[in-house]
Amino acid sequence: MIYADNAATTRLDPEAFEAMKYFLLENYANPSQPYSFSRDAKRVLRRSREIIAECINAEPEEIFFTSGGSESDNQAIKCCETEKVYASEIEHHAVLNACKSRDFTLIPVDEEGLVRVSELQPCKNTLVSVMLANNETGTIQPVKSLTELSHSHGAIFHTDAVQAIGHIDVDVKALGVDMLSASAHKFNGPKGVGFLYVKRGVKLHALIDGGSQEFGLRAGTENVAGIVGMAKALENNYKALSHNQKFLLGLEQILLERLISHKLDFRINGNITQKLPGLLSLSFRNSDGERILHRLDLMGISISTGSACDGMNTQISHVIKALKVPQDYAKGTIRISLGKYNSENDVLKIADALAKIIIPTQ
Repeated sequence: MIYADNAATTRLDPEAFEAMKYFLLENYANPSQPYSFSRDAKRVLRRSREIIAECINAEPEEIFFTSGGSESDNQAIKCCETEKVYASEIEHHAVLNACKSRDFTLIPVDEEGLVRVSELQPCKNTLVSVMLANNETGTIQPVKSLTELSHSHGAIFHTDAVQAIGHIDVDVKALGVDMLSASAHKFNGPKGVGFLYVKRGVKLHALIDGGSQEFGLRAGTENVAGIVGMAKALENNYKALSHNQKFLLGLEQILLERLISHKLDFRINGNITQKLPGLLSLSFRNSDGERILHRLDLMGISISTGSACDGMNTQISHVIKALKVPQDYAKGTIRISLGKYNSENDVLKIADALAKIIIPTQ
């Protein structure tokens, strides 16, 4: 099998798995308990918080553990004490659907999927939420500029960095963001665990009622093993960040050159230079993305037609619509997202398989 849907989820880092095992099988203590059996769990939670904070240039007390990106996004949107929310029209549905509980306005994007800074007109006591990198196209937003503009109007800024963390350098101080969401399974950590960065001084109330875990901001017994795995996976990806980026850009280039050599008529969606390495949204003319997906699956190749959260929906995604992709291309959209465990042979086989499915240009 060739797995090329790393934007949906990633293979668990072996070192992360090894780090988790001890806290699953031997020290399974609840870190909230006062006895000695809980000391290791308390210690490793503290150390994991420090590791994650170091990776994104935050303070440990600004990192709050959650069940993943969706919960982090929901808490940022629903629990920030502002009167209004602005969000880009290409946000993940965790943000868009959370916004429905608030007074909100959508910010349009251009045909490359970029938010124009001039389109944003926030005011005091508002929250602005713009993702760092899009999960369908990989386009990286000008978050630093958007943050500066938001702050100049007295607004708070949140970014959904779920697709970006562990794949590009993310420095919360350099970006200037007030809140940031992340999910472990997107950077070779385990599923069901993530974190929310909340800058010191930002007022946020709890989304989940219960105990006083996570400094009173997130009730519920911490997923100790998951948190340990998340921290280890993130640490490993950050250590290899430059190598992984170069490797994935190389695979991406090989794939595109092979597709071109097969004379296939396609377009790349999003900004082709300001994007995540290895993530490609490709639209093939007069084709059907759903058909391509199923034909590739029969050949042992896993890709997607867009966000995994829309897997049951065969409609053209809100992202592709927002980019105004021409109709004769839009229906033939697929997403190929490569990861550090892919190979040159994988991408050559993907391109050759696509050539067998799609009618080439004459």
